[in-house]
Amino acid sequence: MSWATCTNGHAHWGRRGAAGLLLAERGRVLLQLRARWAHQGGTWSIPGGARERGESWVDAALREAREELGLSRHDVDVRGSSRATCGGWTYETVLGVPTGVLSLADLAESDGHAWVPAHEVADLPLHPSFRLAWSAPDSPLVAFVGA
Repeated sequence: MSWATCTNGHAHWGRRGAAGLLLAERGRVLLQLRARWAHQGGTWSIPGGARERGESWVDAALREAREELGLSRHDVDVRGSSRATCGGWTYETVLGVPTGVLSLADLAESDGHAWVPAHEVADLPLHPSFRLAWSAPDSPLVAFVGA
């Protein structure tokens, strides 16, 4: 994967866009602490990353959740998505709920994970792009969680 520059001149990870998984349950959100060595390491965000050739937005988000937290496609009931664009580049947040009890792992790109009450998310050191999406007026992410 590589960086892409949108028509606004901003650099974004993933030439084909990127996707992430917002998993919510009982007013809580599953967040991961990005590994220190990763871009924006030491910040909290949802699992996500660059979309691969031929991959749907949902497939990309679920693959990233598997790679970063060990989630299986069968662990997630996809309920919808929210799209953010910047100068022709797209980030798709897939919205889902767990289908049962999850067995999570902190894999290579993650230094930890936590179920965070929605009203406490903004208090964490968030990945800058996730902070923008979470704190946007009428945020569809916050609305999905029910905060």
